[in-house]
Amino acid sequence: MVRARSPVERPVGGSAAVRRLLRQRGGPQAARRALWATVAGCTGFYACTYGLGDPLMGLYAMFGSLPLVMFSRLSGTARQRTGTLLAMVPVGCLMVTAGTLLAVRDWAAACGMFVVGFAVSFGGVGGPRLAGVSVAVQLFYVLPCFPPYAPDTLGSRLAGLTTGILLTALVERVLRPEPPSVPYRVHLADATAAVAGSCATAAAGAGDTRPAADRALDAARPSRMPPTERPTSPSARDRALNHARAAVRHVRDQLDRLYGGTGGPPVAAPPALALLGRTAAALDPVAAGLRGGSPPGEAAGLSEAVAAFDAARADALPGASPLRRHQDAVVKAAAEGALLAAQASRIALGVRPTAEGRAPTWPFRYATEPAALLWWRRLRLHLTPHSVHLQNALRVALAMAIARLLAGGLGLSHGFWMLLATLSLLRTSAADTRTALRPAFLGTAVGAGLAALLLLAVGDVPLFYAAVLPLVLLAGLTAGPVLGPAGEQAVFTLAFVLMFTQLSVADWQLSAVRIVDVLAGGAVGAAVSLLAWPRGGHGELRGALAGFLTEGAAACRAVVDVLCGRPGPADPLRPARRAMLLAEATYCQYQTERMPRHTADPHWELALTAGYHMLRGGELMLLRCPDGAAPAPLPPEAAAGLTALAEEVAAACRRSGELLRSGAPPTAGEEPSAGGSPPPSRSPEQAADAAPVLLAVDAEAWLTGVARDVARVRTDLLSR
Repeated sequence: MVRARSPVERPVGGSAAVRRLLRQRGGPQAARRALWATVAGCTGFYACTYGLGDPLMGLYAMFGSLPLVMFSRLSGTARQRTGTLLAMVPVGCLMVTAGTLLAVRDWAAACGMFVVGFAVSFGGVGGPRLAGVSVAVQLFYVLPCFPPYAPDTLGSRLAGLTTGILLTALVERVLRPEPPSVPYRVHLADATAAVAGSCATAAAGAGDTRPAADRALDAARPSRMPPTERPTSPSARDRALNHARAAVRHVRDQLDRLYGGTGGPPVAAPPALALLGRTAAALDPVAAGLRGGSPPGEAAGLSEAVAAFDAARADALPGASPLRRHQDAVVKAAAEGALLAAQASRIALGVRPTAEGRAPTWPFRYATEPAALLWWRRLRLHLTPHSVHLQNALRVALAMAIARLLAGGLGLSHGFWMLLATLSLLRTSAADTRTALRPAFLGTAVGAGLAALLLLAVGDVPLFYAAVLPLVLLAGLTAGPVLGPAGEQAVFTLAFVLMFTQLSVADWQLSAVRIVDVLAGGAVGAAVSLLAWPRGGHGELRGALAGFLTEGAAACRAVVDVLCGRPGPADPLRPARRAMLLAEATYCQYQTERMPRHTADPHWELALTAGYHMLRGGELMLLRCPDGAAPAPLPPEAAAGLTALAEEVAAACRRSGELLRSGAPPTAGEEPSAGGSPPPSRSPEQAADAAPVLLAVDAEAWLTGVARDVARVRTDLLSR
């Protein structure tokens, strides 16, 4: 006898299809967003349109929800996401009011579109929370900036928009939340723990775990993170996270110099190996604090160990070989990097130096500066034609303004669709925009064809379209990961036609209007992306990295001037730090673009690493100079030798930067040496104070390390 299958065991085709969709990458998130958009958008639309009898309010309720669900990426905890959505109420009302009033003339609406497009896009320099809602904010302006000019309907528009946003926030909290993404601090904790392990194994001579540390550090690069988790805001927290990552990277780089390219364990003096072990022990609580979210304690034990190590170095100076001096300097630099990482992690996790009754040390002054000042500095930094953020903002503003003028000049009845297509298809490079056009046009044609057939078959029956709309949204958006860009565009086209059909007489020609608007919007986006910085981040990357190397060269020279007691700027590293931020922003955008990667391109990370070493090593040198004055006068011979070495290293950096900028292959005969010779100084036996000699040795170790990094950049350029 054949046993009948239970309902659970009985295969159901629809359920199997749903399970297959949910198993796709991003499937659960797509299903949640589809349910979110359907419940929030349709509830407001139907309640206002049919319940209150105000179709205009219903339209704005729908468009108060859909942009926030489908075109936004909210970051942070559930409470923070709710706060972001609630903050959209006054922002959205301001945009709707401006769009309504400026719709009086096409030129006024286009000018407003340019200002809004630029301001909202450029505001993305403030971090992922602002960048994640920029498209929604622009669409809040786009919808009301078209005829009819009806300021008397502003009340209905604002009420509908507010209803849609509030429903979006409510439904987002009611639905099962998305799996929380791993915070950036956890990735940084993994990298810190891996570097601590490498220090411990090097100190014990137990092997070489540097490859594992490299993998963890690579995974902790901001460009590897989801956009919502990147520490890119100007806040003290995000700056400290980046500072901690750079300090941990600096510790890892010192291990390379200690191993000296050998495969075996480093051979160093016992005091140096002991300090390396203390460095590993100091990094462990930093990793634990970052992983758990609680500030680690101060690394006071490591500070005392560094002081004792310096005393031992001073005693051993008379008989120390140049190699021994160099190794000791490298180990001390690693320990000081760990001290920087500990302090930066405490700031990132909420500890402020003023709360502890003391002023912050020089590299961490941002921890006590007002947030408004940090924001202003970040905005001012990117007000340069070479900033990808400024380029993107101008590109978006120009494309949207042109699209608005064309929509008004051509008298398009649904010009909103044209601007939506322009905004959604515009990319940061012409190649990426061109790639996005084909599936968008194909999907629009398919969706419009389905909508036209449906309208011809059913006719003017609004209730039928009202019943079908939620099903289209829910099923179509859930299948987004499988359907791809073309399928998603088809779903949006069909959904928009079904929605607007309920607000006016059903007409199959509405589908043709949708096709024309998308074609026009895509053409505008393609034209602007072709004319305005068509190569995107790839086109700026050479110049940005070359600028970083050039400013780093000047920083090396300026730091040595301070060490030698010469007058200099209050912050010798400020130009290099600004160049670093521009280079990092450019590299992050380059990583997101889909342009073909050319084998002739250099390894960009080598140039970034060289710049980081200049900046972080110079930072450690300046920490020994309170108020910008050298801690003790260097002997004249040591000052002269250190200055000569700094000039040699700076010249090599500038040459590599110029070659990187031009892209011209260098000649092999011009390749710089991998390092310089130690600066001449008086014999330790003749030195009245060992501190200047140790300072000169540490500075020499830093500069020769920079020279090796720059030599790697040049060698890579030679191999292309």
